[in-house]
Amino acid sequence: MTRPFEGIRIIDATHVLAGPFAAYQLALLGADVIKVEHPEEPDQSRDSGGDLELSRRNMGTYFLTQGSNKRSITLDLKTEGGREVMRRLLAGADVLVENYRPGAFEALGLGYEEVSKFNPRIIYCSISAFGQGGPRGVQTAYDHVIQATSGIMATTGTPEVNPIKFGSPAIDYATGTMGAFALSAALFQREKTGRGQRIDLAMLDVAMMMMASHLTTYMRNGKVAKPSGNDHLHATNSAYQTKDGLVMLGASNLRQQKRLWEALGHPEMAKTNNEARTADRDREAALLREIMLTRTADEWEAYLQSRHVPAARVRRLDEAMADPQIATRGVVHRFPEGAPGVDGAFGVPVAAFKFAHGGPRVDSPPPQLGADTEAVLRELGYSREDIAALRAQRAI
Repeated sequence: MTRPFEGIRIIDATHVLAGPFAAYQLALLGADVIKVEHPEEPDQSRDSGGDLELSRRNMGTYFLTQGSNKRSITLDLKTEGGREVMRRLLAGADVLVENYRPGAFEALGLGYEEVSKFNPRIIYCSISAFGQGGPRGVQTAYDHVIQATSGIMATTGTPEVNPIKFGSPAIDYATGTMGAFALSAALFQREKTGRGQRIDLAMLDVAMMMMASHLTTYMRNGKVAKPSGNDHLHATNSAYQTKDGLVMLGASNLRQQKRLWEALGHPEMAKTNNEARTADRDREAALLREIMLTRTADEWEAYLQSRHVPAARVRRLDEAMADPQIATRGVVHRFPEGAPGVDGAFGVPVAAFKFAHGGPRVDSPPPQLGADTEAVLRELGYSREDIAALRAQRAI
């Protein structure tokens, strides 16, 4: 079946995590993504991750995460030859995604105003830390710096130990997902209007969206969300120690908390409104701490889930990956024979959704640096002699 973005060409001039992940999501859905990297200073994700040998080969696990289905070319955009290749690429492209410092592409003569003159249909997406303008627009940051700036770190941790950084680069991947959404919307809009689009996506803005309900509360009454660790406003929606580990209870709404108390043999503890739950939180929590110690976390998970009460043993990543549910979802793609530059089997994440037909899939492994430079240049009309000249100029 035809996937949504087949026939769409994306020039991926991004690095690290957020930008590459945005282009990767569209690559999974059929887009022809050409990744552009500097020949001597490639995407820093290539030498990052948990496998030192792969990092030495410029095939680090951070790069593998979001490199599949892409083609790789090397260009030095500080050379005229490199910029001319980029202009040819952009002339026939549907999308450019870049996440360099605001103003960098404009300084190269590759800003939106210039590019839209020769390709008015292009979707030009710039991803940055703080956006293309404003008092912080010239500043740079990474995921953890945005966590600190946005206030999201200050809401994470316990009352005693805070602020705490997320255990994963969640802002990066949320920004990439938001970028894929913005690109999809712009491409859909172009089908109606025939016009290209300029997308200004900031990691800081994404972090604020990840605190949307906290933000609304603050704007209403000035209350700032405080770190609460594994505890929720309601005791039946919090984590508790069991015989052998933690179990997270998710009896969030009134029906669920009523079912929980009935399952635990204390129907008298059920409340008829949330204010009463909040007022009686300490007493409820004390009783739950006592009861939860009577079984293992796995036993509580099975017992409560069978009674339609959300609950789960708190797992490590390796334990979560061993859950047979993951295998049914197609969340990961495995390369059992390895790939060029990667000896031995490995796997990569795919997408967080499934289509009935024409959905996301991995077709090709993450490419080695510059693996497709010559092939792409030939597609653009460059001869062998032209390519040799570009190499001599160190433009590629």
